[in-house]
Amino acid sequence: MFGKSFLKQQPIKKNTTHKAASELLKDYLAFSMRDTKKTAAMFSENGAFEMPYLADFGWPTQFLGSVKGMLFTVQKALPFLPDGASIILTASVVGSKGLPANSVYSATKAAVRSFARTWTTDLKARRIRVNAVSPGTIDTPGLNRLLSTTEAGEQRLKMLSTSVPLGRLGSPDEVARAVVFLASDDSNFITGTELFVGGGFAQV
Repeated sequence: MFGKSFLKQQPIKKNTTHKAASELLKDYLAFSMRDTKKTAAMFSENGAFEMPYLADFGWPTQFLGSVKGMLFTVQKALPFLPDGASIILTASVVGSKGLPANSVYSATKAAVRSFARTWTTDLKARRIRVNAVSPGTIDTPGLNRLLSTTEAGEQRLKMLSTSVPLGRLGSPDEVARAVVFLASDDSNFITGTELFVGGGFAQV
């Protein structure tokens, strides 16, 4: 959600308080609209900052980031978003697939998909659109470091590619273009939806 240029000016610290985080969100939204003075778009992935006190509830780390972090980030940003804004949440194709060894992660992304639906109705009076982007397997440096360091990892990478109907991994730019579309006026009549960027993996 936070642009790199903004983060360089306003670094987020691990011990950020609720009040400080709210001010940071307010400053970010003002920063993001400094040129257009128009509709704000907020992209929320795993929460904008760490909330250490939430760990006391004993939730798994994945739920803390993907669900609670996102919930509180959007909650604190809402007072600063103008009517007609666009909120884009990061879900995943695993929220729609019954993949083995992914039960907790899949559950967090299914929760994100549910947020897009329910927040659409919660925020309809303010005409705030809420959508989710669900990437598939994306060719990132992190994925390559994880899988291509061993022969088994390389085989896993090939298997992932062949499981995608389009026969390849996606690129970060392709996900970014989907986010830009949902943030733009071109998607003014689209809300509550899940946009898959996974080469057809979740559809077949």
